[in-house]
Amino acid sequence: MAESTSLLFNPRTYNPAHFDPETRRLLRATVDWFEARGKRRLIQDYRSRVWLADFLEFAAKEELFATFLTPASAAAGDGDRRWDTARIAALNEIFGFYGLDYWYAWQVTVLGLGPVWQSDNADARERAAGLLAQGEVFAFGLSERTHGADIYSTDMLLEPDADVPGGFRATGSKYYIGNGNAAGLVSVFGRRTDVEGPDGYVFFAADSRHPAYHLRKNVVDSSKFVSEFHLEDYPVAPADVLHTGRAAFDAALNTVNVGKFNLCTASIGICEHAMYEAVTHATNRILYGRPVTAFPHVRRELTDAYVRLVGMKLFSDRAVDYFRSAGPDDRRYLLFNPMTKMKVTTEGEKVIDLMWDVIAAKGFEKDTYFAQAAVEIRGLPKLEGTVHVNLALILKFLRNHLLDPVDHPPVPTRLDAADDAFLFRQGPARGLGSVRFHDWRTAFDAYAEVPNVARFREQADALCAFVETSAPDEEQSRDLDLLLAVGQLFALVVHGQLILEQARLTGLDEELLDELFAVLVRDFSAHAVELHGKDSATEAQQEWALGAVRRPVVDTARSTRIWERVEALAGAYEMAP
Repeated sequence: MAESTSLLFNPRTYNPAHFDPETRRLLRATVDWFEARGKRRLIQDYRSRVWLADFLEFAAKEELFATFLTPASAAAGDGDRRWDTARIAALNEIFGFYGLDYWYAWQVTVLGLGPVWQSDNADARERAAGLLAQGEVFAFGLSERTHGADIYSTDMLLEPDADVPGGFRATGSKYYIGNGNAAGLVSVFGRRTDVEGPDGYVFFAADSRHPAYHLRKNVVDSSKFVSEFHLEDYPVAPADVLHTGRAAFDAALNTVNVGKFNLCTASIGICEHAMYEAVTHATNRILYGRPVTAFPHVRRELTDAYVRLVGMKLFSDRAVDYFRSAGPDDRRYLLFNPMTKMKVTTEGEKVIDLMWDVIAAKGFEKDTYFAQAAVEIRGLPKLEGTVHVNLALILKFLRNHLLDPVDHPPVPTRLDAADDAFLFRQGPARGLGSVRFHDWRTAFDAYAEVPNVARFREQADALCAFVETSAPDEEQSRDLDLLLAVGQLFALVVHGQLILEQARLTGLDEELLDELFAVLVRDFSAHAVELHGKDSATEAQQEWALGAVRRPVVDTARSTRIWERVEALAGAYEMAP
């Protein structure tokens, strides 16, 4: 049992010994707080849609958000306070494990802080640090009802205030803004009425308790307070201005870069809790005189779910290293970040669906965590940009990554207690075509003897040939439907690469890796067939697509041994009543 459960978060055995003492204490305290509440209260709060006041009271008492979300530059010498992506990822996983409502209040606080920590406004930074220390939450006022997150079209208008030099009066509405009901500081994006074009953009800090801030409603039926609010002649003093001009535009995109990374580990946490429930239920369920898990299709579905979840964890853990090691001359994280948002979260949906096919009606029952997991897992691929938006972003890196590698110093595992300061000085949000990558083949070469890694490598090499000989022409490049199919194939190669890198760093056994890559071979084949069927696919592209289909290397004994690891999850964890 220990071998299979050690790869998954288990509150019974959780001991984050790789972190510093204060981080360990806070992570364990968070787990203990949820466990003490118990499953009945967890589900009751989810279904009654109550605001998370008691959770935020706990977080304030422990100074949880303040410790994890105050960069060293604003920490006034407190050595425990820093922006450390490794421990942030660990907390995301815990919040996802117990419920996305808790994660969401934290996530939109991360987003609300982004423009502040990127700002040169010392007063605003000091104010934000003080609010965090008091246990306040934050909000990110970007999207609007008419335009969504299209920041080119914002209708939040700032008129120069004749009575306050350098000040403004802001009027306009924002929509789908988490924590908008309670945020001590809302980072609001708008544009000046007296300046045309991008030079007129402004990011400013607002207070949800101000009389000119009008909270209209929660736009979702949930404990998450996803607000619509309206500012009416809201006074914006010079001390409230965070960014102006193009810097405001860059702050918006760079904040999303920081925030959307959190979605992958939240998805992992959801899947882990649901997997304990699903495997335990299936193992104890008798159907036609046999345990449900005696049926071959059930074993295959649960095994696929397990190895996909392991792959999600391996990729996300490795992506943390690139995030933390990023700098002006190494921006590889700009590919791996939308991958965590798009690929890992959609893998999470597949994991839940596979388990749900097994437990069937049990997945609807009101006393299960699975019932809320099945709903909440759908949200993560749709937040911080849709899957399609992030796939289109990934495509910008395709040629450089696949065909034109350069030498980069090896990136180590980054679990050190360091402040990730670069995330708040990313600079202009452009130049993606100039980002260069190390050779992806190196990770595959290290596992060339693993049958399904080798089989997948054939498909990855075929994709390189496709890009060189059959890539979409200028006309096809306007067919986003076709391009997204190519993007799915590319995403699989990047996914496999980081999985292999992390497997090497952690000593993951090759049998588990082989079973995981059998799934990835099937996925690549499925996306190749999808490309074959696209309306605008040329004959050469259709021929390539069918030629890229591969059958995984089947090893019944290997699959049986991996299944035994999955079966060992039964009863390994159940939340206290």
